[in-house]
Amino acid sequence: MKNKLHCIVWLLLTFAMQAQKMELSSVFIPSELKENANSLVRLQEIDIVIKSDHEYVITTQKIITVFNENGLNNIDANEYYDASNKILEIEATVFNSFGNEIKKIKKKDFKDHSVADGFSIFTDNRMLRLDYTPVSYPFTVVYTSKKQSSNTAFIPGWYPIDDLYESVEKSTFSITYPSDLGFKFKEFNIADRAIVKQQTENTIQFTASQLLAEKNEEYGVSYLSRMPYVIFGLEKFSLEGVSGNATSWKDFGQWMYSSFLANNEQVSPDTQIKLTALIGTEKDPVKKAKLVYKFMQDKTRYVSVQMGIGGWKPMLSSDVDRLGYGDCKALSNYTRALLKSVGVTSYYTIIYGGEQKRSLHQDFVSMQGNHAVLAIPNEKGYYFLECTSQKKPFGYEGDFTDDRYALVVKPDGGELIKTNQFETLKSTQISKGSYVIDPLGNLSGTIKIVSKGIQYENVYELKDLPKQETEDYYKSHFRWINNLKLQKYKYTDDRDEVTFTEDLEISAANYMAVSGTTLMLTLNVFNQNNVIPQRYRNRKTNFEIDRGFQDVDEIEIAISDQFKIDAKPENIEINSKFGSYALEYTFLPNNKILYKRKISISNGVFDKSEYEEYRKFKEQIAKNDNAKIVLSQK
Repeated sequence: MKNKLHCIVWLLLTFAMQAQKMELSSVFIPSELKENANSLVRLQEIDIVIKSDHEYVITTQKIITVFNENGLNNIDANEYYDASNKILEIEATVFNSFGNEIKKIKKKDFKDHSVADGFSIFTDNRMLRLDYTPVSYPFTVVYTSKKQSSNTAFIPGWYPIDDLYESVEKSTFSITYPSDLGFKFKEFNIADRAIVKQQTENTIQFTASQLLAEKNEEYGVSYLSRMPYVIFGLEKFSLEGVSGNATSWKDFGQWMYSSFLANNEQVSPDTQIKLTALIGTEKDPVKKAKLVYKFMQDKTRYVSVQMGIGGWKPMLSSDVDRLGYGDCKALSNYTRALLKSVGVTSYYTIIYGGEQKRSLHQDFVSMQGNHAVLAIPNEKGYYFLECTSQKKPFGYEGDFTDDRYALVVKPDGGELIKTNQFETLKSTQISKGSYVIDPLGNLSGTIKIVSKGIQYENVYELKDLPKQETEDYYKSHFRWINNLKLQKYKYTDDRDEVTFTEDLEISAANYMAVSGTTLMLTLNVFNQNNVIPQRYRNRKTNFEIDRGFQDVDEIEIAISDQFKIDAKPENIEINSKFGSYALEYTFLPNNKILYKRKISISNGVFDKSEYEEYRKFKEQIAKNDNAKIVLSQK
């Protein structure tokens, strides 16, 4: 009897082990979950217990199969920690394609390192990261962790698909919360997905199943505008020991001002004397603000501070004044203090910074944003100052903070406003020049290029490049000109008008190969828009042109009289919902040509069904930008 019992136990254990192997094996994964996938999340379970307004605990289990090297970054077996966020448990086990265990990684085996970004002078942020080099693919990682945080201002959100080229078999996210803290949540892009929500009095759970991998597509709309996710928050929360209120943006802004900004406006008497001398008798607040902004840019430099409350509260303006450095929060607040000392009102402003536009959620009050700027009111709205830059003109936002909602923090409360958008017809590049083709087919020419609006962002830092980097830039910029030589260049940066002018003199030996009886000359030397978007047989996502622009070119062309023009391109005009394009050739006596070109690209979000039309529009532009005349030798 005893032996039979041992056999039964042995059989049960064997079956359990075999079942686990089957579950962790990658051999029987359905083909649809492998398609377009570098990795597959077999199971992810995240459980958060909010114990009070100053404590929550998050437990995570993730089982992920990695199919190839590109899927390694999708494992995400890492945890950040600092004085307010403690890692209680962390472990990982690696299995081969048959579900057999390869390696067990304990907490002590995880790589522990600082997350300093190279600009940080004060940071206590660190990370434990799985350090595993695979010997073969596919393999599976079972990862578990448990963390405790005292910062309930940030309740982790649920992002079931957090990487492209990754499928999800099952993902579950649960939160338990007290009823007196004003718990709230907001769903995004959930409706058309296989996602189930279950909610009781103090618990909410989301479960997603069979989410197929999505590929990156050119001109794709932002990740957050199309992927499913849910964000969470509390109306009563704690941030580094400071109790907060997020019932409305007005209340939240008032809390932020009183907790982080009030009584932080001191500058030294020496600085005050310098500012008084700088301002002189000037009364206009905008002109005073421009002088102060330039003073701040010349006096300070950017460094990052991410330590404790310093990760959210600006360092003292008096310390910035004395030391000459600070992060975005400190420099924005310091500039606010300087402006206040000369009688100019300005407001600390929280925003999401980045080339891809991202707004604060207007209808979800919470700690948001990753950057700070300064807002100065005017009769039409606000000037926004990027205080971390020593080079940007006054009020020029660039593509890092343009056209998105931000929180202006005022003494009496917060206000959500939208930063300025660069208009297509004001984001111009105006080019005027000439070039000559000599009897040997060599090219020499000059051009003046004036950039404004969003196009100023592309070029204003050219003035700071060393000579070799400048030459490399133009060889890339005019990549269609073989044997390019930059003979002379001069820049004019008008910071008041926010225009940047390039005066260039170039040459290119054998630009037009002179051999045989028929010769081809590409007329557009200085500004070819020759990138054609990728073709998709079945595009999955809508597409976006995030910023519009307009280019206007007028070029005089002189061709040696040793050549005869045998064939000419036709004038063309194209109008589309995506913009417009026009070319005009005027053929003058003595082998001279006046070449006029105008292209305007409109910003907007467009349906995926219109993508092929846009691709053909760009294809037509590229074709005509490469238009040639046919020559023969006399």
